[in-house]
Amino acid sequence: MAIFLTGATGYIGSYVAAGLLERHPQTRLALLVRAKNPAEAEERLWKSMQLHLDFERFIELVRSRCDLYLGDLTLPGLGLDAESRDKLVRSMDSVLHVAASLNRKSSKACFNVNLRGTLAVIKLAREAQDHHGLRRFTDISTVAVCGERQDAVVTEDDIVDWERSDYDPYARTKKFCEHMLHELLPDVPSVVLRPSIVLGDSRFPETTQFDMVRAFAMLAQLRVLPFKPDDRLDIVPADYVSKAIVHLHMAERPRYSSYNLSSGTSALTYKQIVSALEDQGHPVRHHFAPWLGKSFARTIDAAAATPRGWGLSLPASLLKVFLPYLTFNTVFDNRRIVEELGEAPRPFDQYGLGLLRFALDGKFTYPYQPWPGGAQVRQVA
Repeated sequence: MAIFLTGATGYIGSYVAAGLLERHPQTRLALLVRAKNPAEAEERLWKSMQLHLDFERFIELVRSRCDLYLGDLTLPGLGLDAESRDKLVRSMDSVLHVAASLNRKSSKACFNVNLRGTLAVIKLAREAQDHHGLRRFTDISTVAVCGERQDAVVTEDDIVDWERSDYDPYARTKKFCEHMLHELLPDVPSVVLRPSIVLGDSRFPETTQFDMVRAFAMLAQLRVLPFKPDDRLDIVPADYVSKAIVHLHMAERPRYSSYNLSSGTSALTYKQIVSALEDQGHPVRHHFAPWLGKSFARTIDAAAATPRGWGLSLPASLLKVFLPYLTFNTVFDNRRIVEELGEAPRPFDQYGLGLLRFALDGKFTYPYQPWPGGAQVRQVA
């Protein structure tokens, strides 16, 4: 039997796949990969997982313990042929649904990937549950389901409030995905995990995900910040998030049905973050001017509309999207996951400068290694 894992070629999904393979040697994975053939699927997996595994270890683990299913969340029936679908239904013991569109600007992408894709995964899980039963369905959601908030500490029990408006299509669709899971699989043990702002890895400076890093870098290079110095940012490293996901999915009986994967009330303030950067050698000295918030928002809007060749539009567009989450001074209580893991996440000030330098020095790119010449590619799924 295997864990059906979606999103293994994505940022968090690659952490989860590598964590399951490395820390649970008896576990088998069924991976849904968007590819035309098995060789392309393996090459996509290698690109996503080389942050965690060298090539020899990757080949050893993926070829001995991973079943590849060529499909797509947005296609009818996940794009699986009847034989592959039947095999997957009969062989899966649980579902770990990580794949999602984080495109906060595109309602179309969020509705197609998050809503339609999650519904297709739930329908597959329904078949498996009716056939032989499922051990668990783990849904990776987001703290953004909290809706519009201000100056709050949000617990798992009060995070979903259907009377609140949402900041963007990502938050809106992920909230409804949680609802679909509970409504359509009431007889399947489930756990919902909600990461906060996932930024970098506390163990090393490298990352393959640069959207939020670009926004962070742009702010880190501004001398005047339009924020309140004592407002908090709930940032959590990817290694802590993935450790929590793997632990809870594999646990015999998690204590709770939902967890905030966050820094909670230990989240750092803007002042603490910039002071740490300065103390560690970052050359920019920052000043806070929260009264400039509206002017800053208008400037970001204008910068986002500039020609791409100017180099401002991409980071400005990202800042425009993330701005509500940078100013709502809201954190997410993390006592449940700290209790479960026995440890809190490492604070951002201990690793943020290394992440910033890696991103700037590498011009927001990761030095991917190509598929080694002479290495055989997978011929059959």
